[in-house]
Amino acid sequence: MTTLVELELPADRLCLSGTFERVPSFEFQVAGMIGGSPPLVWTSGPDRRTVEEALEADPTVDVIASLANADDERWLFRLEFERRVKVFERIVAEHDGAILEASGRRGTWSTKLLFHDREALSEAHELFGNYEFDATVRRVSEMSDSSGGGTPLTETQYETIAKAHELGYFDVPRQVTLQELAAELDVSHQALSERLRRSHAALVSAELSNRMTPTGIDP
Repeated sequence: MTTLVELELPADRLCLSGTFERVPSFEFQVAGMIGGSPPLVWTSGPDRRTVEEALEADPTVDVIASLANADDERWLFRLEFERRVKVFERIVAEHDGAILEASGRRGTWSTKLLFHDREALSEAHELFGNYEFDATVRRVSEMSDSSGGGTPLTETQYETIAKAHELGYFDVPRQVTLQELAAELDVSHQALSERLRRSHAALVSAELSNRMTPTGIDP
């Protein structure tokens, strides 16, 4: 039974705590899933210069590139996160999990993870404790069948996410490319990319529309 979980982690246990201390209004969102190469990260704050200087002064992250603005309120960087983020990624990947979303505000990381089953989630969560990530579970939900019952996904979206997960598209590093996944699903590269974006948007919208309440994990 596929399990979705949303976790919150203090930045001082993961990454970017120095940036949050220097710029309290700083926010970020990883553009897509965290993968094996330095990710693209959308940021916001009082202004671009302040954000960039805070990132460059933060010992937990390296600014690989500062990219062109998409608008006047968010700025795009390619960032190399420090070792603890890589440890977090490895724990998720080694338990057949995937990082669907990662963002941060007010000194806290919010992540959405996908696991094949509740047991894998519990084992990963135990390791998060061993490594002192101080992860707090905010929501856990199950997807029990291919119809996507209990989730905001359509049947097609659920099947796409499930196949991508099965073939290792969300693994670190990825086990299958977007082109290979598109061929497996017999759709075009562009259609698959749009389908994945809509699936992620549906999951995020569902989380935002529901009240977040702590949920325990059985050992």
